[in-house]
Amino acid sequence: MPADSLDFVVITGLSGAGKSYAIKCFEDMDFFCVDNLPTTLLPTFADLATRSSQKIHRVALGIDVREGEYLPHLVDAIAELRRRRHSVEVLFLEASEESLVRRYHETRRRHPLAGDGNVLEGIRAERKALAHMREIADRIIDTSSLTVHQFKAQLLERYVAPKTRPGLATSLVSFGFKHGIPFDADLVFDVRFLANPHFVEGLRALDGRDPRVREFIFARQESQELLRRLRELLQFLLPCYEREGKAYLTVAIGCTGGRHRSVAFVEELRSFLEERGFAPSILHRDLDRE
Repeated sequence: MPADSLDFVVITGLSGAGKSYAIKCFEDMDFFCVDNLPTTLLPTFADLATRSSQKIHRVALGIDVREGEYLPHLVDAIAELRRRRHSVEVLFLEASEESLVRRYHETRRRHPLAGDGNVLEGIRAERKALAHMREIADRIIDTSSLTVHQFKAQLLERYVAPKTRPGLATSLVSFGFKHGIPFDADLVFDVRFLANPHFVEGLRALDGRDPRVREFIFARQESQELLRRLRELLQFLLPCYEREGKAYLTVAIGCTGGRHRSVAFVEELRSFLEERGFAPSILHRDLDRE
């Protein structure tokens, strides 16, 4: 990549899904951040940034439905940036209708597309208006069940944490099926058939990171067999995904509540991937939920 090229992250998605907070996080990660720059000006902005005395290398751009008439030009602007040898990644943030409605009611803010209607109508109109942006997104994060701390941790792991291996960036997520399947998961595995430490006195209050819980889980033959098969599957799949040019892979492991079995399996797969040169980002999504 040329020395004067820039790394762009275009942050877009549904209003209320966390774009403003994400931009603050990118500022903390030393990105040069601009919110709602008219999309037609992006190539001009890139030219100015490359000549800036500030030595700008990484740029985060916030783009949302408020762009109005400029929004349809975003795809062309991104193509032009890439033609000029800049790196561009599109990060799309979304959340469930229930979560977005709750957030708007809590903050008492108006949805930009609600008009004289209600918040839900505005959310649905915006989801439709941004459908094409979701389709071209390089990464999609559903913030429905994430705390601000978990959200920031994901951004830090994905945009700051050093990777020991170029190419495929892997993420391991533990979750509870009763809280819903992660929207951005590429592969989902169900470990609810295994013995549940939740029903064992002395283990219930612990989680899958605790050695006593992991000993209980992997003392059983079916757990060891499942772990062996998951390792073999990932060892087969990861090089295949890399050859096809896939940039990101999210593997989600689910149990009932997301505290014991799924967490233990994610921790085992973490060490397995690290031994093979990957540096997976880890999210125990439902660890602190009831």
